[in-house]
Amino acid sequence: MTRVYLGVDVGTSSSKGVLVDPTGAVVAQATREHRVSRPAPGQVEMSGDVWWDEFCSLAMELTTRPDMEVVAVGVSGMGPCVLLVDADDRPVRPAILYGVDTRSQEQQDQCTARYGADQILRRCGSAMSSQAAGPKIAWVAQHEPDRYARAKRLFMPASWLSHKLTGSYVLDHHSASQCTPMYDVQAHEWLQPWAAQLAPGIELPALRWSDKTAGSITAAAAAETGLPQGIPVTVGTIDAWSEAISVNAHSEGDLMLMYGTTMFLINTVRNPVRVPSLWGPVGAFRDTYSLAGGMATSGAITAWLQDLCGGTDYAILTAEAEQTPAGADGLLMLPYFAGERTPIMDPSARGVLAGLTLSHGRGHLYRAALEATAFGVRHNIETMIDAGASVRRVVAVGGGVSGQLWPQIVTDVTGVEQVIPERTIGASYGAAYLAARQVDDVAIAGWNPPQRVCRPQPSLTQLYDDRYRMYRQLYTSTRDLVHELAAAQTKTTQA
Repeated sequence: MTRVYLGVDVGTSSSKGVLVDPTGAVVAQATREHRVSRPAPGQVEMSGDVWWDEFCSLAMELTTRPDMEVVAVGVSGMGPCVLLVDADDRPVRPAILYGVDTRSQEQQDQCTARYGADQILRRCGSAMSSQAAGPKIAWVAQHEPDRYARAKRLFMPASWLSHKLTGSYVLDHHSASQCTPMYDVQAHEWLQPWAAQLAPGIELPALRWSDKTAGSITAAAAAETGLPQGIPVTVGTIDAWSEAISVNAHSEGDLMLMYGTTMFLINTVRNPVRVPSLWGPVGAFRDTYSLAGGMATSGAITAWLQDLCGGTDYAILTAEAEQTPAGADGLLMLPYFAGERTPIMDPSARGVLAGLTLSHGRGHLYRAALEATAFGVRHNIETMIDAGASVRRVVAVGGGVSGQLWPQIVTDVTGVEQVIPERTIGASYGAAYLAARQVDDVAIAGWNPPQRVCRPQPSLTQLYDDRYRMYRQLYTSTRDLVHELAAAQTKTTQA
């Protein structure tokens, strides 16, 4: 019988599960698609019940083979999210998602006024932004007091799964460090009394590092999932950091670039780097720190375009974009369709398409969207370097690197080589690796070696330098007008 490790990740558009053997080979995988809810502009939610239901479904499907013995479970998930539950572990409302949910601007401003921008950045590593979980808790308390009155505990996808599996109430340090301003990145503990003021009446979880054990599977969880009772479950972490683990990108100078529904960047640094336009949480492992950035949309735009094109297959859209010259024949897009996170930190930003003519087709639109995300990546990398970080090695992961075009465009725009590893499954694979570490002596470098290197094409350097300059100028030139339009959108929804 083959020993295997189960890794499950709850993402924005799907939950994914993998079974991995001790050599790092994926022996089975499965996916459950889902959609977020957008009850109003700037609000993005999901039912916490979906996370558990999909975990159970994935576990049942993946563990049917009699020749496989699951010996450990790893979990990860999107974040930071805010799932508040009552004394009986029932969610009091749908979970509020990470930085794509921008509802808490008023609460962010209140935190800044109360604690001071400099103090927040110094103690918490990150300035207030839509990524911060603390103001979202405060939003529920202020706008939904009846629901908040029933809330007793705080969960995120990974901690919710580990709790349902083991009964333990724990959260990894990295996820806690994205609950700004509730966590002290230097002391590695909840920051009192700020945490008590933002989340009154909430019992905060115990803190552990992501590679530690949360507990073992209970009899009740075994009955629901089909997993063996008593096997260990990791604490886990936020999906992007699990992605970085999956491709061995957690040493100083490594930059993990995650291609997904959103685009995420994690640079591992020796010591905390504090810059208001990026996030500075602790890393997934003890004694590591991160400088991180995230775009609000990337793959979400390609999905939007696919819907507009009547569900045309991605392979067809990609082929048409490949046939379109670099620069999309003078078409330039701002990818801020859901506001933007780093480095502009502007929840009222919106998408802009400039240079459109009657001669442009869907291939031009698709290429312009890919180039827009590449310009956003360049903006983030430049901001990291300007802040004093070192970017020595870039490793790409996620569904977007399965093809050649998108990573090549990003490399051409940024001028930075990207290492494409053998396995780009992502966070669920990283979760499986953390599970393996609970019971066996394994190394991720042996599990997932490099497959190829994507190198920039010098012939495109000048073109993309010029377009990047236009990209930056397009935002500043249209910002005020776009903010007016964003305000009008909000008023229309509230009417």
